Amino acid sequence: MQKFKLLIAMMLSISLRAMMLNRFSAKRSKISTFNLKMSSEISTLPVDEPIILPTNKNSENLLKIRHTTAHVMAMAVQKIFPETQVTIGPWIENGFYYDFFNSDKQFSDEDLKAIKKEMDKIIKNNFPLKREEVSRDEAKKRIKAIGEKFKLEILESIKTEPITIYHIGEEWWDLCAGPHVESTGLLPAKAIQLNNVAGAYWRGDEKREMLQRIYGTAWETADQLKAYKKMLEEAKKRDHRVLGKKLDLFSIQEDAGGGLVFWHPKGSVIRRLIEDFWKNVHVDEGYDLLYTPHMANLKLWKTSGHVDFYKDGMFDQMKVEGDEYQIKPMNCPFHCLLFRDSLKSYRDLPIRWAELGTVYRYERSGTLHGLMRVRGFTQDDAHIFCLPEQLETEIVGVLNMFERVLKKFGFASYEVMLSTRPSKSVGSDSIWEMATDALTAALEKKNWQYEIDEEGGAFYGPKIDLKIKDAIGRLWQCSTVQCDFNLPERFDLQYTATDGTKKQPVMLHRAIFGSVERFFGILVENTAGDFPFWLAPVQVKLLPITDTQLEFAQSTQKTLQKAGLRVEIDKSSERLSKKIRNAEQSKIPIVCVVGEKEAESNSCSVRSRKGGDMGAVPVDDLKQMLAEAAEMSVEPHQVFR
Repeated sequence: MQKFKLLIAMMLSISLRAMMLNRFSAKRSKISTFNLKMSSEISTLPVDEPIILPTNKNSENLLKIRHTTAHVMAMAVQKIFPETQVTIGPWIENGFYYDFFNSDKQFSDEDLKAIKKEMDKIIKNNFPLKREEVSRDEAKKRIKAIGEKFKLEILESIKTEPITIYHIGEEWWDLCAGPHVESTGLLPAKAIQLNNVAGAYWRGDEKREMLQRIYGTAWETADQLKAYKKMLEEAKKRDHRVLGKKLDLFSIQEDAGGGLVFWHPKGSVIRRLIEDFWKNVHVDEGYDLLYTPHMANLKLWKTSGHVDFYKDGMFDQMKVEGDEYQIKPMNCPFHCLLFRDSLKSYRDLPIRWAELGTVYRYERSGTLHGLMRVRGFTQDDAHIFCLPEQLETEIVGVLNMFERVLKKFGFASYEVMLSTRPSKSVGSDSIWEMATDALTAALEKKNWQYEIDEEGGAFYGPKIDLKIKDAIGRLWQCSTVQCDFNLPERFDLQYTATDGTKKQPVMLHRAIFGSVERFFGILVENTAGDFPFWLAPVQVKLLPITDTQLEFAQSTQKTLQKAGLRVEIDKSSERLSKKIRNAEQSKIPIVCVVGEKEAESNSCSVRSRKGGDMGAVPVDDLKQMLAEAAEMSVEPHQVFR
């Protein structure tokens, strides 16, 4: 019965679609049309009984598997290459890694195969994992006996006692706090894979030894590994660095320096649309937009505490007429100066200020990664100064903005984390409790599910973080709202209360994208470069079959551009099939073929990338349809009538 109902529903849907097509077709001239066949270059993950991959956070068993697998890999490496020294080997988000030092041997792909084979033997032998507690002196004695100099440095960095060691049978051991599975036989050998070798400096210091880092992944079952590998295949196709070059969106010009982004014309169009939408939403939500300098006297950064707490992430200072100036790593101190610039009353609060402020942070060259980690980027920064009793309402407003903005760009699923007071913090117990209660109440009002990260807040206040989920299930750290009790005190920010006394406002830091660059990279990967119609840098491509139709194509272009549409003409001498293919590879949402009959009837043969063949459409109807789709932020075929 259920299958019969489903069949009827499908037939009705097809019939309604056919009626819509016939109704629209009746308005059109009977002219020639072209089959603009387009293929999807990005496949999707199977939707039949999808495997939900566990995480280290929700599966302690998975975390133990990955940690133990890292140890087994290190043991295997030292069995095959005894002269190799081990350093650290943690579990990470999707697997594990171990760093090795061997100045005479560069690990190859063939070596990885041999290492995996040795790992399988260790797993099959089912060695027990035993935890041992020893004194610092005993640990040092054992390390010196095996000549592992890096272990000695690790031992020196451990401040607690006793020192814990984990043994794999009687064969191998390492300094470790755990946790691990009980024996190697509990590791699923068919769910383990070694991925690649990368370079890494010891302690992240380029002045120290270069190590070889072997990355691997481990799961609870072979099916999970298979699903993960499928996701990796999809991720590779969606790599924003590859698509950025292919679609001519942005580049990193090494002659200018690493981590500095050059926005190409098409990428700049998308960025402008993102920023314009962001600005309009903020004005609509009662924010004032600010612009602040790119640098300031070093004294400002000493007042804010950045010199004390973030010096490693700041560029060197520059001398200006005898004073030291600092290129800004953050926007917050500038907003504090503006607040302090004039007297404020309780009647003035809340004050909401937002800025697309470009900041500069020092990142080691080895950590730079496309748009995801750069040295110069634009934060979508905002700061709210409010009364304590306004805090909850303001946080709810911020969460509503998160939802509104992220939904516009296709992100409707996210994980939410509430981070509470760490052991080292500033501010009184009462203000921490008030702020944490306000964040909690706001989440409850939104009816959002969230997890609590105990003691995970910043030293200056508790916070809420959002991780957005993309089209292939990956999570990306994105939006945040943070209470701050530190900067208002450091800058002596005050307002006049109802009783005439001076009081300190509550300050909220808030970002939706995090940074425009990183969000753009996430957006490229989420859409695979196949942007929604309203955001596409080129929305329509006109393809005249011969130069004879070029004049009509130019006239059509002007008509569509007057409606605010972004239109290009392919004026090349390529064959039509090649022009179509080029438009397909450029992921153009709407392709219009213009031949002799189309020019005579003032029409275009239209193909929607996401909706298929739309037939011959009069230019005026096309303009109205596309303008409506852009205004509604939907695809053209969704307003096709």
